[in-house]
Order: sequence, then C-alpha cells, then structure tokens
Amino acid sequence: MNILVYLEQNQSGLRRSSLEALTAARLLNANKVVGLLINGSAENVTSAGQHGANIVLTVTNDSLANFQNSVVANVVAQAAKHAECTNVFFSANATGKDLAPRVAVLLEAGLLADCVKLELVSGTIQAVRPVYAGKANAKVRCTTQNTVATLRPNVFTAQKVDGGIASSESYSPEIPSVRSATVSNIVRNEGSIDVAEADIVVSGGRGLRGPENFHLIEELAKSLGGAVGASRAVVDAGWRPHREQVGQTGKTVSPNMYVACAISGAVQHLAGMSSSKVIVAINKDKDAPIFKIADYGIVGDVFEVLPKLTLKISEVVGK
Repeated sequence: MNILVYLEQNQSGLRRSSLEALTAARLLNANKVVGLLINGSAENVTSAGQHGANIVLTVTNDSLANFQNSVVANVVAQAAKHAECTNVFFSANATGKDLAPRVAVLLEAGLLADCVKLELVSGTIQAVRPVYAGKANAKVRCTTQNTVATLRPNVFTAQKVDGGIASSESYSPEIPSVRSATVSNIVRNEGSIDVAEADIVVSGGRGLRGPENFHLIEELAKSLGGAVGASRAVVDAGWRPHREQVGQTGKTVSPNMYVACAISGAVQHLAGMSSSKVIVAINKDKDAPIFKIADYGIVGDVFEVLPKLTLKISEVVGK
C-alpha cells in the first residue's frame, strides 16, 4: 500500500496538519509514503522526511503560484498515478475539503471525509468519522481500488522519525489550462493563530453583548498562547470574521483545551468542538447545554470571571 500526502506550507514551513497526515500514513505501515510539495523549499523536503515521508515529489512551476483548485487537483491526481499511490491523504481543512472530492473524481476513488482514526482491516483503510453533529462515530471503508481521505487537524499527533530522510524527486506534471479568472485579494496579516491548528482555543459567544467586549477573549487567548474563536451568532452579527467561527458551518477544531465563554452550547457549535481534549465552559446559566460536555465549568458572569482568570494565568506563565 502506497500513500500520497498533499503537503501544505506557510511562512514557517510545512503546516502542522500536513505533518500529522504524514505521521498517520507512516503509522499505517505503508510500503511507501510520498509527499507532494508544490513550489516548496529544501527545508520543507527535510521536514517531510523527518515526519515519515520516503519520497517527496517537488513540483516547481510559476503557473501554480496562485492556488487554483481544479489545476492543483489535477496535479495531485497525476502525482498519485506517477508514484503508484492508491491512497491520497489531505488535511480536513478548507484546502483539503476543496481538493479531496475533485481528486477522488479524477482517480475514480472513494472518499473518507473528516477522519479521526485510521486502521488497516484486511489490507484496506478503515476510518472513524463523527456523524450526526458529533453525537456518534461511524466506521467507514471504501470498496473502490483507490481511496482519498481527509484527516481532521490536531487529532493525529505529528511525530518525528529517528533518522528519517526523504529522497527528493523533481516532478513535472502536465499543467492544464484553465478558462477562468483568477482573483487576488490582499489581506492584512494580523499574526493570529488558525483555530483549526491551535493547541488552545478561547471562543466567545453572544453573551459578550457586543464586539467591543471581545478584547476579554483576545486577552485570555493571548495569556494562554491560544487562538480566538467565535460562535455562529457572533459571526453572523458581524462581530468577528468568519475564519474564527467554530461549529458545523464554521471550522472543526480539536485543541488540547477549548474555553467556551458565554456560549450556551447549541448542537451546531458542539459539532465543531466536542472532540477537544479538555473543555472549559464559562457561563452564568448553570443549565446551559455546554456544561453537559465540559470537563471544567465556571458558573459566573464572563465580565467578572475573564479579567480575573486572565490576570491569574498571566501571573503563572509570566506574561
């Protein structure tokens, strides 16, 4: 069994979710783990090898500088065939959820989406994925020859391999022409942490009463070294950007700790964060549904609790 892993990059190197996918592929005892790196650096090839890749296919092409999903999906499908990989792994983030179905169609493959556990059963990958808004887990397998899977970020722990080295192979796929316009949008980099990859997420809900009070969430997140999240009601009201939304219609997160502040715990929100390892809830309503899944709960007014909690944490961690 050979597995191709699509590798994503940011300014600091390979995204952690890609390293997690490499580790997951290696732990399945694949015969060959192949990373696909588009316009990447030698340092990223090294990092891929340290996390389990045997080979890294490097594609260098200026026409791929701007991400176009149909073009990249075509390149991934070609790479899978070139490397004789019957399985392709993506992170279950926005990019992976966009590319995976397209690649599955091109490879005539089955799709295992949002996997939180993988194992081999009779030589076939069997996955566990949450269903019914996280109320249950389903075991799924594909009957097709090829399989495409997306792996939920921050569930599979990235692990380095002792002496892991990947060989680099330059690959030049056919780049299809695209009859569409490319829209470029320049967005100010605020240096915020992506909630989908953060170890700690502090989210605020409608109980904060307005965007002017979200500094309480930002300050607590900063003291913990975490990311700021928000409920759907907050995003719909225009208080926070959509990239921070956690829930069924936002991002699914699985941090080591999730702090829900003034969030009642609607089922749509729980679907996006219930797999967090430790859940802390702060709400003045002792009967709020969020307390049913919380590991720790504080019944109190966020306007009184958050400043004191932030101050105490800052004293402990020295920030």
